Amino acid sequence: MTLDQQTALAQASRKRIKDSHALDGDAGSLVHFYRGWVNSYELDVGRDGYCGPTIVAELAGTVQTAYLANKRAAIEILDAGCGTGLVGVELKRLGFQLIDGIDLSEEMAEEARKTDVYRHIQANVDLNGPLSDCSGATYDITVCCGVFTVGHIRPDALRELARVTRPNGFIIASTRKSYAEATSFVDEVRRLEDAGVLVTTQRLIDGRYIAEEGAHYWVFQVPDRATASTEKQL
Repeated sequence: MTLDQQTALAQASRKRIKDSHALDGDAGSLVHFYRGWVNSYELDVGRDGYCGPTIVAELAGTVQTAYLANKRAAIEILDAGCGTGLVGVELKRLGFQLIDGIDLSEEMAEEARKTDVYRHIQANVDLNGPLSDCSGATYDITVCCGVFTVGHIRPDALRELARVTRPNGFIIASTRKSYAEATSFVDEVRRLEDAGVLVTTQRLIDGRYIAEEGAHYWVFQVPDRATASTEKQL
C-alpha cells in the first residue's frame, strides 16, 4: 500500500469518526449510522490510535485491587455501550469473567458476541432512557467508554448507570475532552453528588484517548445509602 493510499484510508476513518459526532443523540440516527459503520469500526478507531478501552479496563483493575474484596473472576461488570467488545476483551485479559454488555446497535452487539468474553449481551438499549431491563444494584463495576462523546448520550445517563451499580460499587467512564467542555457533564456530576447518588473518587484530566484529542477519565463510587443514613443519624 502506498503512502497516498494509507493517507486516504486514515482520512476516511477520521471522517467517519467525526460524522458520528453529528448525530445529536438521536437513537434512530445512531442505529442507522452504526449499521453502516460496523464492518470498518475497529479498523477506523485503530488507525486513529484509540486507547480508551485499555485505559478504562486498567482503571477497573485498579479499582478492584484497591477497593473490592472479591477476586476479579467474581466481580460482576456491566459494559454500557459495549460496541464491538473492545473494553470487554481488555477486561477479560485482566482476569474479569462476569461481563455483561448492552448497546443500542444490534450489529455492533453481534460483533461483541463473537469475542466470547461476555456472559450476556443485550442490544437495542438506549442509554439515554431508562435501563428498564437492568435490575437496580446489580453490578460491582459499570464501565462506559466511548459513549459520553459528542452526538451520543446525555450527561444525565449517569443516574441510570448509578442505579444499576451496587452500593459501594463503581462507575468508570471516559468523556472526550470536547464533550466535557460542550455539555453540562461536570454540572450533572455535581448534581448527582449533591443528591448522594455518586461520589467522584478519581479524575484523570486530558489523558490519552484517540489521536485527534484526549479524554477525561472518571471513577465514581455509588454510596451505600443505608450506611450513610445511619451515620447521619448518629
